[in-house]
Amino acid sequence: MNWGSFEGLLSGVNKYSTAFGRIWLSLVFIFRVLVYLVTAEHVWSDDHKDFDCNTRQPGCSNVCFDEFFPVSHVRLWALQLILVTCPSLLVVMHVAYREAREKKHQEAVGQDGGRLYLNPGKKQGGLWWTYVCSLVFKASVDATFLYVFHSFYPKYTLPPVVKCHAAPCPNSVDCFISKPSEKNIFTLFMIITAAICILLNLVELGYLVSKRCRECLAARKTQGAGVGHRQDCATSFRKQDDLLSDDLIFLGSEAHPPLLPNRPRGHVKKTIL
Repeated sequence: MNWGSFEGLLSGVNKYSTAFGRIWLSLVFIFRVLVYLVTAEHVWSDDHKDFDCNTRQPGCSNVCFDEFFPVSHVRLWALQLILVTCPSLLVVMHVAYREAREKKHQEAVGQDGGRLYLNPGKKQGGLWWTYVCSLVFKASVDATFLYVFHSFYPKYTLPPVVKCHAAPCPNSVDCFISKPSEKNIFTLFMIITAAICILLNLVELGYLVSKRCRECLAARKTQGAGVGHRQDCATSFRKQDDLLSDDLIFLGSEAHPPLLPNRPRGHVKKTIL
């Protein structure tokens, strides 16, 4: 597989990712893809050839190797990296769909007809849900593969010697794994980097959800403040109308209006006369 072209496709994800997403992408390519390409494939290249058992029974070595290595580490890691990075391509495709739709809208209505998206790459609406679902999927894939590795290889380590009782072996035979210490080191390194990637995905997910909650609360407060301001304005207008109506009632009646405490009676009489 050409991992260089795959990396080129995912390089556009940086434009639409948060800071945590950029750290995650750098960690995947530097500490997972590069380590896989440079070292892991070479360490596991002679896996079957150097698996020796202390018997000459035909087929015994092949059966024992298949029993203890049902799936190769290298193939599992390759599948894991493909599944982990594919959701990021969905985000890029969603942004491309928005940009194409905006372009068609501009061609149909012109520049003065408004825009469908002020910023097609901004995580709002459907793009926000696509990004959140991609984070959940990536964390789930890494967690699933950690469980699979632990099921196949307890404690994520390989013993130097394993005992095989499978047919057609005549009895219990000892089989020796090639370079177990080196393989254990790279296995633990890949496991730790996968765990860190899961943590980054969860942190980014929490950041996006909390940011959306803050935006919703701020919008509700703004709406509440606007409604309160309109109610205050309506109340003040009603009070002014009441005062004007009272003045009209006093002008049309023979009764004198009530005196204010600091105004002389003579002034009121002159006003009425």
